[in-house]
Amino acid sequence: MTTIARGPVEAGFEDVLAANASFTASFAQEQMDGYAHRGLAIVTCFDSRIDPLRIVGMVPGDAKIVRNAGARVTDDVLRTLVLATHLLGVSRVLVMPHTDCRMSAQDEHALHASIRASSGVDTRSLEFRTSPDQVTALLQDVQRIRSYPLLPPALHVLGAIYDVRTGALTPASARS
Repeated sequence: MTTIARGPVEAGFEDVLAANASFTASFAQEQMDGYAHRGLAIVTCFDSRIDPLRIVGMVPGDAKIVRNAGARVTDDVLRTLVLATHLLGVSRVLVMPHTDCRMSAQDEHALHASIRASSGVDTRSLEFRTSPDQVTALLQDVQRIRSYPLLPPALHVLGAIYDVRTGALTPASARS
């Protein structure tokens, strides 16, 4: 068995480790298991304005949270949902992108150009999966989950956009 030994602190993380020391003093979740006790998985953006559990009135242990830039349903999200649905109690998935998202504000070309201009790094080998039409992208991602053959056919899936200014969730529906 491998153990973790405390070593020197990487510069810039002193505040993180100090806060963790305070956190551990009153840690009360040690009895939790890895199941989603309310059967929910939330696929959302990594934007720091989003507190997924609070948005839906839940607490740690109630749901699985999957985060990435833009809340897109990638192959890795599907892999994670397969594990969550078959082994960890997930029976429903909320795909929750948000308003004021950088991933919907620029197209792929513009985003690559922005990164190159700010850091000099050429990121064109990556696909960021930007989409200026957030609702269409969300509906495609919901359909991708619904039609994925390794997920349970009875899995409930909802796409809803979270408004970072009001806190409201607005379900997306197909346009007529």
